[in-house]
This record gives sequence, C-alpha cells and structure tokens, in this order.
Amino acid sequence: MNRVIRKFVLVAVALLPFIPTFAQLPEKIEAAAAECGFKVSGIEAIEIGERLKDLYVEKYRLFIEQPIDHTNPALGTFRQKVILFHIDYDQPMLLITEGYTSNGGHPRYSNELSTMFKTNMIEVEHRYFGESIPFMQDDSTITDETLNWNYMTAKNEAADLHRVNQLFKKIYQDKWIATGISKGGQTTMFYTTYYPEDIDISVPYVGPLCKGQEDGRHEPFLANVAGTPRDREILHNFQVEFLKRRAAIQPMFEELSKKQNLTYKISMDAVYDYCVLEFPFAFWQWGYSTDIVPDPAKATDREMFDFLVKTSGPDYFAEGDSSAPFFVQAAKELGYYGYDTKPFKGLLSIKDAEGYLLNIFVPQSQEFKFDKYLYKDIKKFLAKTDSKMLFIYGEFDPWSAVMPVAPVENEELKKKGKGRQTMHLFIDPAGSHRARINTLPDDKKKEAVAILEAWLAE
Repeated sequence: MNRVIRKFVLVAVALLPFIPTFAQLPEKIEAAAAECGFKVSGIEAIEIGERLKDLYVEKYRLFIEQPIDHTNPALGTFRQKVILFHIDYDQPMLLITEGYTSNGGHPRYSNELSTMFKTNMIEVEHRYFGESIPFMQDDSTITDETLNWNYMTAKNEAADLHRVNQLFKKIYQDKWIATGISKGGQTTMFYTTYYPEDIDISVPYVGPLCKGQEDGRHEPFLANVAGTPRDREILHNFQVEFLKRRAAIQPMFEELSKKQNLTYKISMDAVYDYCVLEFPFAFWQWGYSTDIVPDPAKATDREMFDFLVKTSGPDYFAEGDSSAPFFVQAAKELGYYGYDTKPFKGLLSIKDAEGYLLNIFVPQSQEFKFDKYLYKDIKKFLAKTDSKMLFIYGEFDPWSAVMPVAPVENEELKKKGKGRQTMHLFIDPAGSHRARINTLPDDKKKEAVAILEAWLAE
C-alpha cells in the first residue's frame, strides 16, 4: 500500500484530525494552527537558492505567536520567526534549534543533515534575537538597557520549540531530528532535556555546557590541550610581544575604532589587553594554523596589528552590536569562559579579568546573576537518558573543554553489549568550532552517518 494512502487510512481509522492532502502548504499551516489554538501570521513564500532547488520544493517565512512567559500566559505574547523548508510530507523533519538570529531566510541557507538525509527543515529564531524580541515588537522606544530580560530563559526557549513541534507535527508525521550549532547546540540539549518525547534524534554540534559565568575549564584547556606545546609557545610569545609594543600599536587600535565608529564601556588600554587575552581562544576556536602567526622577531608593528585584528579584533568588545541577547543569557544561565592574566604580569593595564562578562557585554542598567539550574538539569538528563543523541566536537576547540558528555564507552564494553547505544560522541581530530560530520575523517564520518541512517530507519 502506498505510504501516503496507508497513513491516511490509519489516521482516519483512529479518528484523528488531519490536514487534507489537497490543501496548499500555507493552508495546512493555518489549519494546523487553528487546531492547536495557536496564531500564525505573515506566511510568505521566499526564495530558494539555485543550487538548493533540486532539494527543497517550497520555502516559507512565517511568525508564530508565543507566550512571553510560558508559565504565565497572561503576561502577553510575541511573534517568533520561523523558516520552513519543504520537500515532502513523508520525509523526516529537521528542527534547527537556532541559538541566535535566524539565517534561514538567505537563499543559500541549508544544513548538512538536511542535505544528507533529504529532510524537511524548520529553523526557529531564538527569542530575544532578530525579529523575535518580546516587548520591542510593540514599543520602538525600548532599548537593550530598558528591555525586560527576565524571560530570556532556556525553559521558555524549549517551550517555544515545543509549540513549534506540536504545530508542525500535524503536517509532518515522520521522524523528527533536533540539531543546532554552538549556542544552537546548547539549545538542542536543553530542548531534548525538557521535551524528550518531541523528537526522535538529537544532533548537537560543538555545544558547550558551562557551570558558571566564567567557568574555569577553558583556561587550562588552552594552556595544556589545544595544539602542540610548540603551538602554544608560539601564541604565548606573540601575545607577550604584542603587549610589549603597546606604545606603537595602541594608536592603531584608536585609529581603527574611530574609523569604524567603535565605542567601548572600558578604556582603550583595557580593550588592548582584552584583545590580547582573547587571541588564543579565538585562534583555536576558528581553526587557524600557527604557520601563519607573524614571527615577533621579524614582524613589523603593522603586521602584528593586522594579524591580531584578523583573529581577535576590538570590535568584539565594542558596544552596540547584536550580541547582547547572547551575553545576557550567558550571564544568567549558559555561562562563559574566563581569561588567565597570570602569564602576563606586569604587561597588562588591568589588574585581572574577573567579572569582564558583566563589565563589558551586558546592559549595565540591570543585574544578572548566574543560576546553575540548567547545567544541573542537562547533566542529570544526559547521565540517564536513552534518547538517541549524537554529539560533534572539535579536538582543539576551546568549547570542547566543557563538552557535557564523556568519550564513547570503550570497545570491550560495546562488544559485550554493555555500552550505551543511544549516545555517541565524535571528535574531529585537531578540529575547531567548525567541526561537522563532513569534517570528520572518512571512517568516522561513515560511522556517524550509519548511526543516523539506522535510527531513521527504525
């Protein structure tokens, strides 16, 4: 029996509501929303890039009305942007648990899992980002300083995703995969933790799990794990020389800041310090090679400056960019990393870097205290769950210092059938924050794909 007909018969026999197969996709969405008691608006077909037209048949932007606080609907609602990529109703659905502003509207946007397994795809913009900011949608006078950040929480975001899932499951009833990258990988983890029944498979990429505003595990990772001892020596020597050349190079920072209209909550001396402290983290996060690091014994001031700005420029520490929502959530519950200032004693203008996240990146009009509940909830869930989860990390990525899962059980346990079969960890050798299934060595890539294929076939 044809799969579509079989599904129709099963649904009809069970007397479950269904969306007529002859309806157009926007009509199906509106009918599903009405059935759920949800409101959707602004459904609009958007462009599919030329190279993706052989994969996706239709693509839509829409907004789903979400409670600002899922525990107190009376507080009001906001409109959350969603991008839907449609292939076929009988194909799996890939839910992108975006941690930031949506990029799905770009014609060339895709995802390796969607391409590999020919899945439909939904990308959900994270609340408080882009066009999905509570309160600001109805009051243009609100700024980051005056915005109420109380509802920027993992539990609210997971509940947002749950409602998206409940709506679109009425249309797409095959398997569901949740995935995200970096902060999106974190979002995949806490969505799976709080709503494990929503999805069949989770694939978090390079997602950290920190236990404090400045976690403390990244600094020793950079000092002892990332790269080789020689690599780490090269980076340290570059930092020291850069600090020694402050008098010659800092005016270049001031000139660049003026040219790019960059302003800071800290002094230019401190900006200079923080760019140097950030250097090794950014270097390994984005997978640079020490072969391209200027030799301090030969490099000019301009060469030193150009390379550091390329790697960890002052714009990262500037005011007024779109990263405030991330830093607020990092300060509240996601956590972040610290800097080790001890190796540069006598060369820095700052006494230490403690508290820099709060002093530089978050609105100064409000107080943000870290709550460890999310770290505890996810750790507890991962220790016991039988949810199907596949994790990807880069070996030298500093965020791997706080990966939440231990390496896959040893082969002897697996052979005896005692190892966990529903949780798998793949580490890209010498990899960075760009680690993906496609960057793994061929044998590991084939293994990861085979695991996912088997789960999808169950």
